[in-house]
Amino acid sequence: MPTVVPYEDFDVVADIKTIRKACKGLGTDEQAIVDILANRSAAQRLEIKQAYVDKYDDDIATYKETYTHVHDRDLEADIEADTSGDVRRLLTLLLEGNRDESYEVDEALAEQDAAGEDCFGTDESTFSFILATRNYLQLQVTFKAYEAISGTEILDAIDKEISGTLKDCYTALVRCAKNPQLYFARRLNAAMKGAGTDEDTLIRTIVCRSEIDLETIKDMYLEKYDVSLKDAISSECGGDFKRLLLAILH
Repeated sequence: MPTVVPYEDFDVVADIKTIRKACKGLGTDEQAIVDILANRSAAQRLEIKQAYVDKYDDDIATYKETYTHVHDRDLEADIEADTSGDVRRLLTLLLEGNRDESYEVDEALAEQDAAGEDCFGTDESTFSFILATRNYLQLQVTFKAYEAISGTEILDAIDKEISGTLKDCYTALVRCAKNPQLYFARRLNAAMKGAGTDEDTLIRTIVCRSEIDLETIKDMYLEKYDVSLKDAISSECGGDFKRLLLAILH
């Protein structure tokens, strides 16, 4: 269940004028910006962004040029340069964006894939292809078939047979496929543990899931950690950043 839905009285012109006014003059009216961005859907935020660029492009040209200068890199090229072997192949497959987005399940394909997955240590390329292209419901059925065939839980098999960065990648992908809401609850908790807070992970996860399943993630977080996500963020974050996250969480 989402926590952010399309704003009924959406007026993109009014919104960009409000944001513009909030950013001009002495200081910035962060609360005005938070109130808008936390209560607009992703499509509405994109419309706001494009309208703002179209109207005020003269002022943000410098920022765009600076961003390009700082991030003048191609992600696939960076992966090519910084990774190798099975990790590179897996990440490249994920970047291609060929995952099946349907909710259909093919039992025969699951059995076929599960039989192939019994070759850990010798056929990682096949497993990577399956993880990167099958829809999550299909993967869940495949994992169950694998466990029935091998008698081993798939995460235990990965832990035993795979090592290093590839193991970390496989573990994350399998956990996400098995139970996405629990996976994101774990990610949010990890982002707030220890010294310092991983703000990038917090904002990316909460914003990206706000229109998908954030309400369920909140329930999962409370069930697993015996504290509400709202209380955890209130304790670990501060200032405008905290206000933005709490506004999205409702």
